[in-house]
Amino acid sequence: MKIVDEVIEGIFLKRVNKFLTIVEVNKSSVPCFLPDPGRLQELLYPGVRVLLADRQKENRKTRYDLIAVYHGDQLISMDSRIPNKLVFEALENKFFKEFREYSTITPEFKFHESRIDFLLENGDKKCLVEVKSCTTVIEGVAYFPSAPTIRGRRHLMELMRALREGFRSCILFVVQRNDAGVLRPYDLIDLKFGETLREASSRGVEVYAYFSEFVGKEITIRGKIPVDLTV
Repeated sequence: MKIVDEVIEGIFLKRVNKFLTIVEVNKSSVPCFLPDPGRLQELLYPGVRVLLADRQKENRKTRYDLIAVYHGDQLISMDSRIPNKLVFEALENKFFKEFREYSTITPEFKFHESRIDFLLENGDKKCLVEVKSCTTVIEGVAYFPSAPTIRGRRHLMELMRALREGFRSCILFVVQRNDAGVLRPYDLIDLKFGETLREASSRGVEVYAYFSEFVGKEITIRGKIPVDLTV
């Protein structure tokens, strides 16, 4: 997918709260929206270069979204909304071999008390796919989540419920960087999520992980990495 907004570079100064940051733009301190609630300390620290998208609208409090950070030789997306868009585009293009059999894609499918990101259908065959964004990588290992996630555990419970009701159920992690060789649950951050993910996998929920790259103004899912659920 392509970033259609005008983008500019800035220097990250500080994080005010979960969604608000201060960035230096042309020697001025500018408030910017951060569309990722994760902790992100290893990526967002004073002095690091970031990429901003100009999304000025009358009903916005901030003009810019902080959409990416420079880390080593790569640009890492900071927008947790991007993976859903990437996955939808990839599903339409039959990129995932795991889901090529389905002909219909329904985003934001309401399932009991939750909304699951995608319902895939082909005749009587129905598959639910929940997408999660991952940006934390430590020594080549991608970890999810980067902050405790009650919502994430609830989605896993719903995916297990869907299995009992005859659906195929999957969770798909999109690692928004290219330096991970494997994905693991981040038990040090949220042990309950890790335990629930392992239980879901043991009951038949399929667990996948793919990585994406941000080059120029384009973000693309590139390939698959293994998932390690060992304790």
